[in-house]
Amino acid sequence: MAFITIDGVRLEVPEGKNVLECALDAGLYIPHLCHHKDLPENGACRLCIVELEGEDHPVPSCTLRAEEGMVITTQSDRLKHLRELAMELLLAGHPEDCSTCPKYGNCELQTLIQYIGASNTRMKHRSKGFRTIEENPLITHDMNRCVLCGRCVRACNDLRGVKVLDYRKKDLETYVGTLHEKLLTDADCRFCTACAEVCPTGSIRLKDRAVVKDMSKEDQSVPCRGACPAHTDVPRYIRFVKEGNFDAAAAVIREKVPFPSVLGYICNHVCELSCKRRDVNEALSIRNIKRYAAEHDTGKYWKNKGKQLPDTGKKVCVVGAGPSGLTAAYYLRKQGHDVVVKEALPDAGGMMRFGIPAYRLPREVLQEEVDIITDAGVKLEFNSRVSDPKALLNDFDAVLMAVGAHVGTRLPIEGAELPGVLLNIDFLRKASLGEETGFGKKVIVLGGGNVAFDCARTAKRLGAEKIHLACLEARENMTADDEEIEQAKEEGIFVHPAQSFERITGTDKVTGVDFMNVLGFHFDENRRAITEKEEGSEHHIDADTVIFAVGQRPDMNEASGLELFRGSYIVCQPGKKATSTEGVFASGDCVYGTKSVIEAIEDGRKAASEIDLYLGGDGDITEKFAPEQIHEANIGRIEGFGKLERKAPAVDSAESRSGNFGLFDHGIPDCLICGEAERCLQCDLALDISKPRRWSDVSRESEVTV
Repeated sequence: MAFITIDGVRLEVPEGKNVLECALDAGLYIPHLCHHKDLPENGACRLCIVELEGEDHPVPSCTLRAEEGMVITTQSDRLKHLRELAMELLLAGHPEDCSTCPKYGNCELQTLIQYIGASNTRMKHRSKGFRTIEENPLITHDMNRCVLCGRCVRACNDLRGVKVLDYRKKDLETYVGTLHEKLLTDADCRFCTACAEVCPTGSIRLKDRAVVKDMSKEDQSVPCRGACPAHTDVPRYIRFVKEGNFDAAAAVIREKVPFPSVLGYICNHVCELSCKRRDVNEALSIRNIKRYAAEHDTGKYWKNKGKQLPDTGKKVCVVGAGPSGLTAAYYLRKQGHDVVVKEALPDAGGMMRFGIPAYRLPREVLQEEVDIITDAGVKLEFNSRVSDPKALLNDFDAVLMAVGAHVGTRLPIEGAELPGVLLNIDFLRKASLGEETGFGKKVIVLGGGNVAFDCARTAKRLGAEKIHLACLEARENMTADDEEIEQAKEEGIFVHPAQSFERITGTDKVTGVDFMNVLGFHFDENRRAITEKEEGSEHHIDADTVIFAVGQRPDMNEASGLELFRGSYIVCQPGKKATSTEGVFASGDCVYGTKSVIEAIEDGRKAASEIDLYLGGDGDITEKFAPEQIHEANIGRIEGFGKLERKAPAVDSAESRSGNFGLFDHGIPDCLICGEAERCLQCDLALDISKPRRWSDVSRESEVTV
């Protein structure tokens, strides 16, 4: 340590540390631009100059190392003049259009101009004339705004070790670019965005389409984590997978959800829709990486190591053993409460067991994770339908209604009541239980979501000879996953987008469906379907079975004693899980309608936290399982990184899979999984970069003397 004096303030600082950082840490502001806490110094901007006792000329404080007894002055007329001159030189080649600049209001150069009080009126302004480069994914390069502070070059070369950016020259103008003017993908950029994070002027900045409005800075930087309803730390577990530490990766997932294996098979992976890698070439295969981690997990970091608080003596009844109910039950038990789950069906899992076919989610995978919940002490009671949740309060301190949405929707069209018309949920449940489903040889499924394709592909596996699937939406607007649609086509299912359902034909039984081509389809503000049809396009498809797969709703009515909306959905207090009845809560599809398993899980977590608070707990259901992970800032260069293709899972042929319910998608093979994880842009590294310290951010309320 050494004692130095800055502007009359005596400070004890680490010997050898640069004086600029010593001052900033002590709340003493020295103007600077090229300096950044995470980067090596270059002393280029000359704005951080100070006067050092014993020296004739001012010196840059960013390269001046602290030594015992130094006496430093940061403000004087000479320093003010020299800083103004340095700033004017910078501004001579910088555009004057501050108000139209994308960085306006968040520009370090702008705040420095205000602090120093400089302008470019004394210097002859020059236009650099560089073309703004928009062809790169994620990042815009506008070298007309560059002041050559060099931060981006040092971030790329020294901090990240990618070494894509360097100083170039064109027509006597120096700028930052790539070798041979290559686009970033061709130059092997890792798209870590460190260059944009450290750029003080917006010369290198994220494209607007890479930034989602109304999201926090953290979620904007790591959109996969922000898009996940459970906020699973995606980059963290992907990094563990890349390292081959699958136990740690699975532990990261278990910190947020009790069904990592199930989600690895059937999650709707909205994280992939937000993945920044998607803008480079193809999104990371996040769900398959999660599945691999879960399949190779030994439980090293979480088994018998999770939270289990002492028994509280409080009893909770959860109605419904679907993903939301089981999740809530699991965390409530960990909080020390006695939990009983009442399920109307003969087994646990809800739609995971009785809606999603076994060829997509093997039943043994689901059962293993249900067993973990019961091993934690949750009690399950099957074939136990609850019609009066209020009555349960006689025996329980709190009740959670998590009954899902198990009633299929029958559209009010002609022929909807004919024999041979089935409902999606009834059909899939009977198929799952091995019961007679009542379908024939020629099947038409009406609907375009994943459940509709589950119905069609299940019918195929049960022996239907010809299967058509039709929906109102155009192909690009169908809600089913692309892989579901394409795999169904491979299995011989005829898919008809943009079709209106005019009538189901037949007198004593179904004979087919009349359709018309749809030119446009949307919902108005009252949720009414508005359909524009093509005149003269009416056509017919023969069938002996029609399956409605156009949605489902909860099996609730006024007899429950709870306040409902739209006839069967449970009303909760704004922003909460509490219902109109004291002590009764609700979560999952019975509250907000059919969504996804991961959303139901997250809603179950919220319910568990709220119920724990209601019962006198602290509501904190967080758990930490995985070991600490050190983020290596120097990620290095990978040849051809931007063009690395998404690794495909091993999938059985349509011929071998379409006649049985065996698992046909075997995930990403062992030899490819680490390579897929390596495609990750590691967006979370941007959050490790230190924020700039502006003069308005640095204040010294009292002198520090030693």
